Amino acid sequence: MAKEQKIIRDLTTGSVPKTLLRFAMPLFFSGLLQMVYNMVDMVVVGRFVGTEGLSAVAIGGEVLQLITFVAMGFSNAGQILISRYVGEDERDRVGEMVGSLFTLLMGLAAVITVVFLFSYQGILRWLNTPADIWEYTRQYSITCVWGTVFIYGYNLVSAVLRGMGDSRHPFQFIAIASVINIVLDIVLVGPAGMGPLGAALATVIGQAFSFLFALRLLYRNREQIRFDFHPSHFRLYPEVTRPLITLGIPMVIQSAAVTFSMLFVNSYVNAYGTVAVAVTGVARKLESMIGVISQAISSAGGAMISQALGARKLGRVPKIVGTALWVVAIPASLFAVVTLFHPEWLFGLFSDDAAVLAMAVTYVPVALVQYLGATLRPASFALINGSGNSRLNLAVALLDGIAARIGLALLLGVELGLGILGFWYGNALAGLVPFLIGSTYLVSGRWKNRATAKTEDPAD
Repeated sequence: MAKEQKIIRDLTTGSVPKTLLRFAMPLFFSGLLQMVYNMVDMVVVGRFVGTEGLSAVAIGGEVLQLITFVAMGFSNAGQILISRYVGEDERDRVGEMVGSLFTLLMGLAAVITVVFLFSYQGILRWLNTPADIWEYTRQYSITCVWGTVFIYGYNLVSAVLRGMGDSRHPFQFIAIASVINIVLDIVLVGPAGMGPLGAALATVIGQAFSFLFALRLLYRNREQIRFDFHPSHFRLYPEVTRPLITLGIPMVIQSAAVTFSMLFVNSYVNAYGTVAVAVTGVARKLESMIGVISQAISSAGGAMISQALGARKLGRVPKIVGTALWVVAIPASLFAVVTLFHPEWLFGLFSDDAAVLAMAVTYVPVALVQYLGATLRPASFALINGSGNSRLNLAVALLDGIAARIGLALLLGVELGLGILGFWYGNALAGLVPFLIGSTYLVSGRWKNRATAKTEDPAD
């Protein structure tokens, strides 16, 4: 309990920059490792199988995103609420949230797995999967779907730990998954000659080990989280399920809207052929490097803001938002310089195909817009999610994921005749919408109404 109290004290009263960085760094390295083992799939398959295998993994990765948005939405909501319960010293609510998260997400994982196995062909056709990579894509997608329960399980356990202020252990678990994935990727795709199927198997096995180790830690700390893992306690507790659903559904819609809109845009891109698919897939992986930093800062900032509001430390909120902006801006600027002056080297890490490298150069200006959006979004999402504003979350989801992303892509790509460049730019420009909404929300001061009391602690 003393250790838990120290964690709470650090998140609510410590120096904002130091606390944010200390909490975000394990999240960053967790995301970095997760990104690396996802990138390894593409690098190894691209080198051993060629552009066809690389493109298949790119589309298969899009399919995998399609089935994980539910886990991301409810896990993020659970993390925010657990942080709030910790800040309010509502310990029993934490245990009830653990039982509710397990029940909800494991049930959804089973349902989604079954639904996908009966509908994957329609999804691949909707994505305009080229005929020459259809079988590779099918093998990769189906195999990854069998690991849905592990993806959902890892996300919910990590949400519990991070909500309690522990971002170190989730990093360790993803490190285990990364090492296993990298080793198996090289063995199964290379000497075993299994191609994309081997890469998918490596991913699923790594995810399984990561979840099992995370579950073991949670069980060992069952007294601290106030959940004893008794079968009868795996149920939906009304007191915490209502706010979980209220906050989680807009987050799920947000993730779903962005995911579906990106798949919609990519379905147009995929129609340009295997080379276009490969370039877009590699670009997404490169952009995810900044996305890892953005997600870490957004998650850490959201947890800090949630606890600050729960503990009535309103003065810390603008400081957290401002710190989140400059923390992401520094690495994003460095990465933009590398992309601007050495694009062939970056894309060459995945493929040595001359056609892929030639098209990659045309993507550079789009990448810079993507980096700008990735820099500006985290602070806004930290404020919106941390304050638990479900309505604003839904507004961001609809505007960013549907109106802006699909609308701009169709406007630039179809109406203005810019083709693939228009679809790329439409997707990139939509990423600026959350910043515009979040900045307005910050300046309005309406987030203060989300605190448990309407008066600020004079000592803050």
